[in-house]
Amino acid sequence: MGKAQGRQRSDADTRERLLRVAAELFAANGYHATGMKELEKATGLGRSSLYYQFSSKEEMLFEIVTRYLRELIDYGNDLMSRDMGAEERLRLLSRGVMRTIARDLPELTVCFREVHAIGESRRGELMDLHRRYEQVWTDVLEVGVRDGVFRTSSAVAVKALLGMHHYSYLWFRPDGPRSPEEVADAFVDLFLNGLLQRPLT
Repeated sequence: MGKAQGRQRSDADTRERLLRVAAELFAANGYHATGMKELEKATGLGRSSLYYQFSSKEEMLFEIVTRYLRELIDYGNDLMSRDMGAEERLRLLSRGVMRTIARDLPELTVCFREVHAIGESRRGELMDLHRRYEQVWTDVLEVGVRDGVFRTSSAVAVKALLGMHHYSYLWFRPDGPRSPEEVADAFVDLFLNGLLQRPLT
């Protein structure tokens, strides 16, 4: 590895460490309550080093919030491109979301809780990513309806699935008794089967 490549790798590692620490601080204390001084202390980096990586605290927040949306959109679109049954695709999407939440809980806590702190200059791009992410869930249900497996792909159904998964950041613990996959399967089972032992008459 040459000097330039080594420097790029070092910069990338520093950037990742900074984002991780920022996410942990934002999740624990809130975005607005966390200043550059707290980030300097937690990372051991000077102010100039922080600004070398990110132009502002909001840029850090935007990167934390959007990178997981992009990752999940790519994951969902990959599932849509593969030949599989509707239920399997829904389960895999659910498991992917729960694994991401479990793996990067501070980042996803910030992603779900601090989205309102993104300024107007970046709000449009963020909202577009949210729409694209929600559309992945809609597409999964619509294909299931088309194939005669699911009964509905309504906006209410999509919002219900999103709510079940996203609010798990409030209670899910990676070291808890249930794995992300088990929680995901429980969500899908509940969604597919409902609570009643017999259909409504």
